[in-house]
Amino acid sequence: MTNARTGQSVQFSRPGAETATVDGKVAQLLGKPLTADTAVQVALLNNKGLQASLAQLGIAEADLVQAGWMSNPSFSFGRMSGGHEVEIERAIMFDIVGLLTIPVRSKIEGRRFELAKLQAASDAVRHAAETRKAYFNAVAAQQTALYSDQVRASAEASAELAKRMAQAGNFSKLAQAREQAFYADATAQLARSRHNATVAREQLVRLMGLWGDNAALTLPDRLPDLPAAPGIGSNSEAQAMEQRLDIQLAKREAAMTASALGLSKATRFINVLHAGYTNSSTTDAPREDGYEIELELPLFDWGGSRVAKAEAIYMQSVHRTANAAIRARSEVREAYSAYRTSYDLARHYRDEVVPLRKKISDEMLLRYNGMLIGVFELLADARAQINSVNTSIEAQRDYWIAETDLQAAINGTGGAAMQMRAEASGDAPQAH
Repeated sequence: MTNARTGQSVQFSRPGAETATVDGKVAQLLGKPLTADTAVQVALLNNKGLQASLAQLGIAEADLVQAGWMSNPSFSFGRMSGGHEVEIERAIMFDIVGLLTIPVRSKIEGRRFELAKLQAASDAVRHAAETRKAYFNAVAAQQTALYSDQVRASAEASAELAKRMAQAGNFSKLAQAREQAFYADATAQLARSRHNATVAREQLVRLMGLWGDNAALTLPDRLPDLPAAPGIGSNSEAQAMEQRLDIQLAKREAAMTASALGLSKATRFINVLHAGYTNSSTTDAPREDGYEIELELPLFDWGGSRVAKAEAIYMQSVHRTANAAIRARSEVREAYSAYRTSYDLARHYRDEVVPLRKKISDEMLLRYNGMLIGVFELLADARAQINSVNTSIEAQRDYWIAETDLQAAINGTGGAAMQMRAEASGDAPQAH
């Protein structure tokens, strides 16, 4: 189920040779620049929190096996003495109702095991989506930090040039102060960008379950390019109704509760029934053999409350199933809107905004080469591009995150789609 929805397999790591095999595979995957698929693969293999949730499968499987066995018999021994006589009683009891209901209990535990598998797949798919989003955040943050470093270097050169020109009397104090202020702002922005890159990187490291030398990830310098066209169609609602794991989980829970309701009605009056062999021996008398039946009499509790509780739990599961379907359809529509909007915005910046800024920069460079403008006018135009470049990186990152959210809304357990920013994250520096 996980492989069909993420393209990556998941396995439960057991102590011994399997642990060494997983460690070797993780080291091999981390030996080259990380991709989104590689990050997901490492996270599914190596994250200890995910492995803990997968251990629930072993618990459910043990319950399933135990449900197919008869309950252990009970043995009682009694000894009474008085005068010259000693009486000894021995008995062994078997749970008859437990024996008769083994097929029903096995069926119920089998369904619980199926629920455990669905829950494990849901946890894995959710973790894969979180890892993919953390990967794109980390790459984008690193790309922004590298660009901020270039901006700071340019601002430092501009401030140094302004300082020397002011010392020569060819630059005003106001213009020099503006250059120095821009350099100071660029230095502060670089510090923030580097911190944000560290935060995003560490979040990815945690989701991948890495520590020690393995935490030294090698990320690419830039985000993946946009696809030529959107890859997910508008029929995603219908796909979600068939593939969403939380909907399948809710349906299985309703079916299991209905089966449990039938068992509650079957054992409403005969709740505890034990039968077994017993014998008694007395001093100077032959041993007596027989059998014993123990039955709980429904004098006070006739089982009506148990049946009413089971019916209420069943109706609860039915309503949860309906609510899961309604929520899933809404989440898919929301995620698809974010996906298409982020794709259109990223393509708009790639095809329109950034090329226009580059064209303006080329024209300014021509004028500078023709000695029609000075160096500071050229630098001022370069600063005006900073916001466009940063926003373009963010738009590209938002597309890949929105694509991950939409896949999760269709195949996994869904989640809230991101909101589009109302305006750019920063204002372009003013030319002077």
